[in-house]
Amino acid sequence: MESAVHSFFVSLPYAAALWVVILLAVALAGALVSLPIKAPAPPLTGPQADALRFAGEVAVAAERAAATADRLRAEWATAQEQVDAAWLAYDEADRQAREGARAAAFPLMSRRRKPGENADRQRWLHSAATAACRRREISIEQLNDVLAHRGWNPRLHPVVQEGLLRNAVRAHRLSQYENAQKQEQAAWHESELAAEALRSLRAEAAAALVRAGVAGRVVADDQWFADQWATTEMPAMAKAVA
Repeated sequence: MESAVHSFFVSLPYAAALWVVILLAVALAGALVSLPIKAPAPPLTGPQADALRFAGEVAVAAERAAATADRLRAEWATAQEQVDAAWLAYDEADRQAREGARAAAFPLMSRRRKPGENADRQRWLHSAATAACRRREISIEQLNDVLAHRGWNPRLHPVVQEGLLRNAVRAHRLSQYENAQKQEQAAWHESELAAEALRSLRAEAAAALVRAGVAGRVVADDQWFADQWATTEMPAMAKAVA
């Protein structure tokens, strides 16, 4: 008798645990049964399938347009950097030219020139202009004018010639800055056109999904539509924010 009672109390915790597991399984099964079953989507009609296929084709074109927009936006950013660099170069050339103008304000002592001094001055001018052209401080056209003495007097004192060369460098840097500005504006215009084409393609793809009546199947929420028109793909907006 004592052995039977002892066995009963020993097996009681295991039986209780088993009942707990059974109750949890029944509760889980009841919860799964109570979940609403989503009805399968109705099959697409012919026009819907055509609209969905068209939306896919437009989406592929939009991906290519996005790559083009990214490339043109990068080119525009590079053009902006070139404008900044050109301005710094012009600013430095302008500073040196103004310093040369202040130095040239003091009159040079007039004296009789030695034999061959004019030839020495001419050689100095040609050498200095050639070195400046090699450093890309003046253009080839400007160097040709110096060598041909078009607008240049090779008999002037080297101090005066140096000031004139600094003015030529400033004019060249200014021309480079203006050209960089034009290129930046052209790059911005091309980037804006590419962004507009991308927005148009994405809007057309979204409209095709709406016409097909399957936008809810493809798009989870409205965030997808917002992501299609990011400000980084809109140069005009990005430029205004900057």
